[in-house]
Amino acid sequence: MKFISTGILVLITIFTFSCKKSSTAEEYNAKAADPQLFQQTTTQLTDVIIHDIFKPPVASRIYSYSFLAAYEALVPGHADYQSLAGQINKFTASPKPQAGVAYCFPLASIKAFMVIGRTLTFSGDLWDDYEKNLFKKYEEMGIPEDVYERSMAYGDTVAKHVLAYASKDHYKEIRGFRYTVTNEPGTWVPTPPAYADACEPMWNTVRTFSLDSVTQFRCPAPAKYDLNKDSPFMKLTMEVYNMGKNLSEEQKASAYFWDDNAFVTNVVGHAMFANKKMTPAGHWLAIIRNVTTEKKLDLMQINEAYTLGALSLFDAFVSCWDEKYRSVRIRPETVINNNWDPNWRPFLETPAFPEYVSGHSTISAACGTVLAKLIGDNVAFTDTTEKKYGHGIKSFKSFKDAYWDASISRVYGGIHYRDGVEEGTRLGEKIGANVLNRVITRKDKKESVAAK
Repeated sequence: MKFISTGILVLITIFTFSCKKSSTAEEYNAKAADPQLFQQTTTQLTDVIIHDIFKPPVASRIYSYSFLAAYEALVPGHADYQSLAGQINKFTASPKPQAGVAYCFPLASIKAFMVIGRTLTFSGDLWDDYEKNLFKKYEEMGIPEDVYERSMAYGDTVAKHVLAYASKDHYKEIRGFRYTVTNEPGTWVPTPPAYADACEPMWNTVRTFSLDSVTQFRCPAPAKYDLNKDSPFMKLTMEVYNMGKNLSEEQKASAYFWDDNAFVTNVVGHAMFANKKMTPAGHWLAIIRNVTTEKKLDLMQINEAYTLGALSLFDAFVSCWDEKYRSVRIRPETVINNNWDPNWRPFLETPAFPEYVSGHSTISAACGTVLAKLIGDNVAFTDTTEKKYGHGIKSFKSFKDAYWDASISRVYGGIHYRDGVEEGTRLGEKIGANVLNRVITRKDKKESVAAK
């Protein structure tokens, strides 16, 4: 009798399992739209970028195409949003989903993001386990098999469309180009300790997303190189020199917090090694993760913030690099070492490219301007993104407060003159405003996603 009862129980269990229905479309889409799955994947991309040591401008390119693909694959599921086709430079309409059949667009979106991220980075092995574990979570959401396969295929199709678009941005044509130092007075030369070649000297030839041209927003000419003690240039230089010798602990903390040097060189005796960290773009995208999580924005709003933020970061790099290699201004470290104090060193390692204008100032202001419009002018937040790299935690009253702090930190760090950071910030604000004016995500043109 016991044997018969057990057999009946097994049969009932098998019958019950076989009759179990998939989740409804509303149920599985709600599960798939969990923002944390996407937020975790953005962090995975940053981790791979750090591992692969991409230079800051190149990292911004990877981010921008990844988020563009994620946005384009998600937008068909949101009638109040629109594609960026025809809005960003030379971007044509993405493939449309098949009419009359069901899709899980959050799944398609994250698939598109991962295809781009994996394709544009080097370390595919870092994606293998992550991808396997991530998609297993989607498989367990009760998405019908046909919907699952269709959605994955759609994400892949959108990603291929974006990759085709990326292939024509002139990036591959400038690989391997090296800058020739002129040694003219007042111009940039490689700096210690690595004396590295100039970073991406042809970056201003890469296609932008929202700018009419790289010269749409021009900075005023920097102070003329003049070693006369009363010249504007020498006053700027002496400020950096004197400040560097008398930094407060607060100034040191600010400089270190915003360092964001992807490859910091350390020299001990005859040995040289490097620390790998987030790029400036990665830092600001991590800020987006923190703030959008705290404000509990939905997946579409999060995609919007990431996408517009990433586009502004990329365009800011292109515009800033155009100015850098036009003015080719000498770094403070070189002037000070060559003229009166050969032992002076800046608090931060001097980056391997010309000084004017500050790249971190430009990109921070561009992204911060976008976020202030999207999320709110006076949104206070605590930035914990650098904690795991030993750079601490810092709180800000607003995005503007944060990007001005990032800007002046470069003077504290001894790697920029004051006019380089101030003009860079003004340039970034213009670029951020231009992205908001040119790239409209909402069909009703209401740009704020702030949770009321």
